[in-house]
Amino acid sequence: MRHGETEWNAEQRLQGQDNSVLSERGVAQVRRFRPYAKALKPVRVIASDLGRTRQTVALIGHPEAPTDVRLRELDMGDWTGRRKPELIAERPEEYAAWRAGTFTPARAESWSAFRQRVADSIREWIANTEGDLLAVVHGGVIRAVCHEFLDLPPSRVVPVTPGTATILNFAAPDRVTAQLEAYNIGSVAPDVSVAD
Repeated sequence: MRHGETEWNAEQRLQGQDNSVLSERGVAQVRRFRPYAKALKPVRVIASDLGRTRQTVALIGHPEAPTDVRLRELDMGDWTGRRKPELIAERPEEYAAWRAGTFTPARAESWSAFRQRVADSIREWIANTEGDLLAVVHGGVIRAVCHEFLDLPPSRVVPVTPGTATILNFAAPDRVTAQLEAYNIGSVAPDVSVAD
């Protein structure tokens, strides 16, 4: 599950590992998702350690869920806090390449390093969980999971709407690949903006 909309999401700012609290809309998104999260009946709930995911996991009824720093959002370096429309206007090619995972802004984390740390975390949690696992994370984390386990590069994945779920089935014992069962589902309309 992606955390609910934050104040920075509403302002179209890149957050990375900085933080912004959930907006009123974000709190409402998460509250609407809570019955769905309950219906999924996960045996374990985990979360990124950043405030927006901690706020989300508490609102869905799992404030005691363990956190994993490896599930943090991509570190966006010098682009942290920048507004997406401004970046797209100033650096359209770099922004498109960054969304595709082929460009790294100054002092930012590379896509390959990010993808690896997220994959390592997910593999470890799955290996140590008997049953369904719910991870409350960030849009970039979900894109990294789709790249690693579904072979869907970030340029081919539409933005993940805040307060929605993506469901993967790791039926294979090796956990190298997964099946996509649902994407961007929840009680909110999907965000189809390409400028995420």
